[in-house]
Amino acid sequence: MASDIVPIQLSLTDGDLVTLWAPRWREDGEEWEAFLGDDEHLFAFPEVARLAAFVRTVREHDLIDHPAWSVVPDLSVAELTPDQTQRYDIVGVPELVAQDPDTWTVGELAEITDMVRSIADVCELDAVTEVLAAAPGFGLLRQGTLPFVGREGGRLWTQLVETIAERWDEVIDALDDMVATPEVDAGALAAAEKEVVVDEDADEDADSVEEGDTDDDRPAGFWEEVGIDPVRITTRDGEFITLRCYLDDTAVFLGSDGRIDVFTSERTLARWVGEEGAEGHDLVAASTWPEVVERAAVGELEVQVDDLNSYTLTGLDQDIAEGTLAVDPSQLELATELLLDVGDWAGDDEAREALAESQALGWLVSFVVKPDPTRLAPSPPFDAEAARFRELVEDVTARFRTH
Repeated sequence: MASDIVPIQLSLTDGDLVTLWAPRWREDGEEWEAFLGDDEHLFAFPEVARLAAFVRTVREHDLIDHPAWSVVPDLSVAELTPDQTQRYDIVGVPELVAQDPDTWTVGELAEITDMVRSIADVCELDAVTEVLAAAPGFGLLRQGTLPFVGREGGRLWTQLVETIAERWDEVIDALDDMVATPEVDAGALAAAEKEVVVDEDADEDADSVEEGDTDDDRPAGFWEEVGIDPVRITTRDGEFITLRCYLDDTAVFLGSDGRIDVFTSERTLARWVGEEGAEGHDLVAASTWPEVVERAAVGELEVQVDDLNSYTLTGLDQDIAEGTLAVDPSQLELATELLLDVGDWAGDDEAREALAESQALGWLVSFVVKPDPTRLAPSPPFDAEAARFRELVEDVTARFRTH
């Protein structure tokens, strides 16, 4: 990545969004700071592939005159992916400050606050600046836990927490209003998405040849041992994390009454499991669930999603409308797996009926994911199949109970 332009992830109401940030730099004797955007909006995208497609094709935005911009359009999707240290869970701040002001909590809040302040300064968000000025504690976070020790420190922390409880929605609303997701060139997006698939395949190949890393001698990870899978679902509203296991070959999701408990970050899910999420949902039926709760309760639950449990539901309806050659078979197969799993768990037969090979959509899906040259190809137009698939996706996302 160009050292002077940094990919970042902002977790807001619409989920995890990626954009670019240019930290302060000097030019012609003046100091500047900028984000990918224009005079009215900060541009952010639900997928890194969309960010890549944008920077490779669009030439009108606030970073175009940055000294390092010429490097950015040539960066790979992997290089445009934000590091863990550049991910800011802004919407999760109220939950973060519910913890004691230990080193980890104060440090993360300091990083989020610094980023929010930068956005407010660059985008002239007076409402955000006003909230950050409402409690002295915001300006002391970079000093660590020391300012919040003792009686006076406790008062400062309490005032900070109360300000966040009362006014952090003003910050989120202002940022939500400022963020926009522009349309991107379809060809550039398709190329970027293929790049993601290639990178994932390369990573899998590299993992398979690591010394001692074989199916026979590789120790099973925690999630594999307990038989419960972290799951990532990408929708038009962003990325969501949940859990799923199989009992008697039937999918069981983290949730109840047909509603799936989903989270905007792995960390939020882990905390919830260790607290109010320890019981009261269908996953308690898994005999290994207490092991998950035990780890979460002591802060040792690491939620990591395997690629095989990552489901992207966006764009498939549009691809189906274009024709069978436009659809990514792997993405479609994973998406239909999720639709069927959710339907079976919720006791809703709609997805299974619509995806049966006797139905137009089911025939198209079968043709794409199980190619056979002797089979008769579905005939266009595919508008009805695309609309039906879109309905099934909307039925799933309507079941989300976001935390």
